[in-house]
Amino acid sequence: MSVRRRPLPIATGRVELAHGAGGLATWQLVDEVFAPAFAPTWAHWSSQGFTTATLDDGVVLPAGLVPPGHRLVQSTDVHVVSPLFFPGGDLGVLGVHGTVNDLAMMGATPLTLTVGFILEEGLPLLDVQRLARSVGEAACAAGVAIVAGDTKVVERGKGDGCFLAVSGLGHVAPTVQLSARRARPGDVVIVSGTIGDHGVAILACREGLRFETPTVSDTACLVSLVAPLWDLGDDVRVLRDPTRGGVGTTLNEIAAASSVGMVLREDAIPIAPAVQAACELLGLEPLSLANEGKVVVICAPAVATTVLACLRSHPLGRDAAVVGEVVDDATCTVALRTPLGGMRVLDWLMGDPLPRIC
Repeated sequence: MSVRRRPLPIATGRVELAHGAGGLATWQLVDEVFAPAFAPTWAHWSSQGFTTATLDDGVVLPAGLVPPGHRLVQSTDVHVVSPLFFPGGDLGVLGVHGTVNDLAMMGATPLTLTVGFILEEGLPLLDVQRLARSVGEAACAAGVAIVAGDTKVVERGKGDGCFLAVSGLGHVAPTVQLSARRARPGDVVIVSGTIGDHGVAILACREGLRFETPTVSDTACLVSLVAPLWDLGDDVRVLRDPTRGGVGTTLNEIAAASSVGMVLREDAIPIAPAVQAACELLGLEPLSLANEGKVVVICAPAVATTVLACLRSHPLGRDAAVVGEVVDDATCTVALRTPLGGMRVLDWLMGDPLPRIC
């Protein structure tokens, strides 16, 4: 028996409440928008006899999914950004990168993703299709399969276009023990490149600001960048991607978790000229701006040169730099040494100067 179908006018149509009601419109949205966008991510799994896209309420993962002795790592992230599309990326790639990067910071090889779209009534269906394709393409590039998902629709004015919830599963070798609690006095602090690029790119796009050098989001999959560091053993203590709150908040989180302090050298921190100019113009702290394609590494001094060489050998880490050290400090203060020799406290981000950036 054939299914009676109402044509889905993707080219001119918009999201309706019916698309989230679970009926024919929902089925068409999945069949005509999401399934074609995500199907390429299933190729690797299909070759192993793993069935996907069954439209069941869940997915059964195959036995032997991870190597013997490896542990499973689960992560989840919710992404909101305005505008949905920006120089260097969009909400779709941001959602995939954010989740696979969180797994990578734990030393885990990403395996699968689940994706939830919360759509606002009135959003053009072409935008939904574009975001779905971005999610599929980013997942393929990261080598992960999208194995389950869901869609909900909220009333006009209550969703800011689209929210994206992504959960990821990965596996980590027993020799890898990365944690924010493992920083020790004497350790070296390294960043993989220029900071604040994503935050300024979103701000410039949203507010119509123009700089002499265009600002582009740094959103990227960091798995291949950090994977060589997993093999350096106990000497690599912490990997973190400094997204919301930027490098400053990330380091404060690590300092608090490890009961240590940190001292950074302001003139050693890589900042792109356009980002520096924007921060000076608008009174922003670059160390508090979000990044979506950078990593903070805290490691023992013995492997600092090796870590730096590994990062700089990768296109995403060519601007990597040693920016400071971990110190013994019961107050868990993160301080910044200025070029003139003074010191200032680099505190946690207070408030939200740039809403909806990741």
